[in-house]
This record gives sequence, C-alpha cells and structure tokens, in this order.
Amino acid sequence: MWSNTTLSSGERSNDSVTGAEQCTSVSIAFPVTMMVTGIVGNTLALLLAYSSYHKQGNKKKKSFLIIIGALALTDLTGKLLTSPVVISVYLANRQWDRVDSSGNLCAYFGACMTMFGLCPLLLANAMAIERTLAIYAPHYYSNHVSTRLTKLVVLSIWVAVVFFAMLPVVGVGKYSLQWPGTWCFINIGKPASGINFFASAFTVLGIISLLATLACNVATIRGLVVRCRRKVPSSNTQWERIAVETLIQLLGIMCVLTVCWSPLLILMLKMNYIESSPADCSISSAVSSISSTEPQSDCNSLLTAIRLASLNQILDPWVYLLLRTILLRKAHQVANAVTNCSVEGLKEIPVTAETRVHLKGQP
Repeated sequence: MWSNTTLSSGERSNDSVTGAEQCTSVSIAFPVTMMVTGIVGNTLALLLAYSSYHKQGNKKKKSFLIIIGALALTDLTGKLLTSPVVISVYLANRQWDRVDSSGNLCAYFGACMTMFGLCPLLLANAMAIERTLAIYAPHYYSNHVSTRLTKLVVLSIWVAVVFFAMLPVVGVGKYSLQWPGTWCFINIGKPASGINFFASAFTVLGIISLLATLACNVATIRGLVVRCRRKVPSSNTQWERIAVETLIQLLGIMCVLTVCWSPLLILMLKMNYIESSPADCSISSAVSSISSTEPQSDCNSLLTAIRLASLNQILDPWVYLLLRTILLRKAHQVANAVTNCSVEGLKEIPVTAETRVHLKGQP
C-alpha cells in the first residue's frame, strides 16, 4: 500500500487503486444489508415507541419513550441519508470521483457521519442520566423532569450536533476523502501547525459522552441490584419485573456502545494526540506517504472502526426496544441468580424511570 521508495504520480495512483480494491473487497451486499436492516429495525422501533406514547395508560413513561423515539428517528435518518451514497460508490467500482466530481458530496457525507455518529452517543447519555436521576433523586425527578423538558433536551442535542458538524463550513476543521477512497470523514491526524481542533473536539465529546453513559448505567444497575437484594414483598412483583428488565437492557446498552464506539474513539485519540508523527488517512496524504507501514495499519484500522461504529445505528433499536422480551426470556435465569429477583410470570413491561420512581416509595 505504501512504499519505502518515492513513487511517481502514476505509480502512486495505480498503487492507490490496487490498495483500495484490496481494502474494499467486501461485496455490495454488505452496505445493502446494513441499510435494509437499519431501516427496518429503526422504523419498527419508531412505530412501537409512537404507539406506546399515545396509549392512555402510558402517561408515566412518556419521557422514556420520547428519547427512544428520538434515537430511532436519528438512526433511521442517518441510514437514509448516508446509505445511498455508500451504495453508489460501490456501484461505481468504489471510485469516489465517479460519484462526486465536484467534491461537495464528500463534505455532505462527512457532516452526516459526524452528526449521526455523535447524536446517538449524546441521546444515550441523556437516557442514562434520566434513569440515574430517577433512582437516586426520585423527588427531584418527579418534580422537575417532564415530557416538555425531555423534548427540549432532545431538540437541544439535535441542534447542537448540527451546528458542530457545520463547523468545517466556516473553516474550523475539514472533511476529506479517507483511505481507501470510498468514504469521507473528519480529517484526522496532527497537522504541522499542531493539534487538529475539530477532530479532537469530536473525540473528546465522544469519549466523555461514552464514559458518562457507562458510569450512569453502572450506578443505575448498582441501585437496582441493591433494591432487588432486599427482602421484597411478594406483592411487589411489578418492581421485580421492571428491575430485571432494566438490568438486562442496561447491560445490552453498555455492551453495544462500548463495542461499537471504543475502537473508533481510541484510534482517533491515538492519531490526534499520541502519535509522534502525523498519521493522516486522507487520500491525498495516504497516496503520497513514503513513511513506515504504521500509517497503513492506522488507516486500515480506521476503516474497520468506522464500519463498527456504523453498526450502532443498526443495533440500537434491537437493544433498546425490539429484542427486550427475547433478551429477558433468554437471560432471566442469570439475572435471577445475580439479583435474587423473581421473574416468574414475566410479561412485557416497558422500562421507565417514572415507574421506578413510583415503585421506589413502596415498602
């Protein structure tokens, strides 16, 4: 991919094409399958959240459903806006120039990747904070957390992420075609003038959001386990069902977020801060690079990491909503052993912080 000797422009171009073909040997069936799975899953999740939100008996879980619906809508929109571009590039024999001769599509695709990457992380963080408040500050939660506030938080996240993704338009940061020339993202790596501010800001926001989500979920799980290990009266079976369901769901959320996002965020952190030399994976830099094979490894790893992060849009609806009952049925024996909660006669009960607040006051 990179040579230790200086290549002519023609040789570099041929080497780039060969490397691109090797790195993107995945069939077009891969992006098509990801698009269809993501659209179907998020559409079902959105419809179920909408239906549950408008049921008469679901007044106490509206805040939870608003965030679930916002997450599904965000992931669905992301798939609809980015997947056609990816498929078009594959149909063009993975040659970006044939699809985007003007270069404007690259900026659009990079902005979408930034928006629909950062937004689910922030929404998951908001959901984790909401649950933690419900467990550890029930009085404050019941008095201050309303559906209106939840909608305002969701809207604020959307607006803030859009403004952040538009910063390269005013000259802060840059979106560039990434190795091996089939996708665009934030230009990563330390420029000669110092740290790449925009890439660093994305990395820091993502890491802080991920760590805060994990910390809140761990705290919530701890509170639920402590509550379940107490001698719960047999009449309080609803709390047991909600607690076990919440434990399973939070564990699933933590696993998906960690597995999907940790590789990308850690790699971006490494490329922006830790590397002693610039590791720029934009096509112009990658093709002309004559250094060691370390940039090659980083750029191939970046491609794998961004694909893994894209899976988050597909897995979110299944973890948050659609596979809840299946997960409970498969894992109820393990959960029972860990929490001492009975799950006999388990039926689908939506996980809502509001319901937990209501039940917290019961003996």
